[in-house]
Amino acid sequence: MKVSKRTEYGLRAIVTLAELSAQGTRPVPLREIATLEDIPEAFLDQIFGTLRKYGIVNSIRGASGGYQLAMSPETIRMGQVVKILEGSVAPIGCVGEDRDSILEFCFKADKCQTRNVWLKLYQAIEKALDGLSLSDVIEQDLGVTN
Repeated sequence: MKVSKRTEYGLRAIVTLAELSAQGTRPVPLREIATLEDIPEAFLDQIFGTLRKYGIVNSIRGASGGYQLAMSPETIRMGQVVKILEGSVAPIGCVGEDRDSILEFCFKADKCQTRNVWLKLYQAIEKALDGLSLSDVIEQDLGVTN
């Protein structure tokens, strides 16, 4: 699965929003997040519009407006955000959620010997993403290793 810029930017932006929100109670202007994360503001506006539609963030209008998390960081799962922004996390069409799409993608899906490989990868991705809350991401040790 190749993650889109939409999802990459969305995750970076929501982490930044959570970090800035933890520093105070004011709504965070979109421009501030866009500047800090070097994300085009118009693109970030589209991303946050989607996240607002799904109840992840709230927007506050006015001169002192901006965005706030709609839920606590402990309850927002990374899998939830990725699925909202990316759609499916399936690495290949034959292991998605929709049975009709699976058969539409590949007529051999029911008999394919390699499908189980993709299915296990899909399940591992879902488990990893659903196992991480926004709070986990913020609080993690930044000693990132490859």
